Amino acid sequence: MDTLVTNANLHFEHKSWLNEIAFWMDEIRSFQNRMEEIEERWTDNMVLAELGQFQNQMIIHKNRIEKLREEIEAHEHSIAETIDKVNEAVDRIGFRYHLDMREKIETERVMFHDLKKRFFSFLSKYM
Repeated sequence: MDTLVTNANLHFEHKSWLNEIAFWMDEIRSFQNRMEEIEERWTDNMVLAELGQFQNQMIIHKNRIEKLREEIEAHEHSIAETIDKVNEAVDRIGFRYHLDMREKIETERVMFHDLKKRFFSFLSKYM
């Protein structure tokens, strides 16, 4: 028996992801402020080199997060256009794409958490 996946189910998860992405973007802005403080305080080349690595990684994550946001919004739009109006069911292709998005979000969640852990360790040494 097939399970019916409705637009409401996917929409809820999309909204949850978008809220999480907004939170990540706020965190990155906060981290950038901390990095600017370290840059002003330290002249040691080793500290600044490590700081530069974190700055690059934050830019990479910010770009990936922004791309995820755009993909989620596009998927939301696509679902709205292709939804079965009778029972609000999502087609299999749309659902498979949603599962791929779920995997991308989870991967980013793990990677961003690891970056934050390492960044907090760095901050504890140099703030």
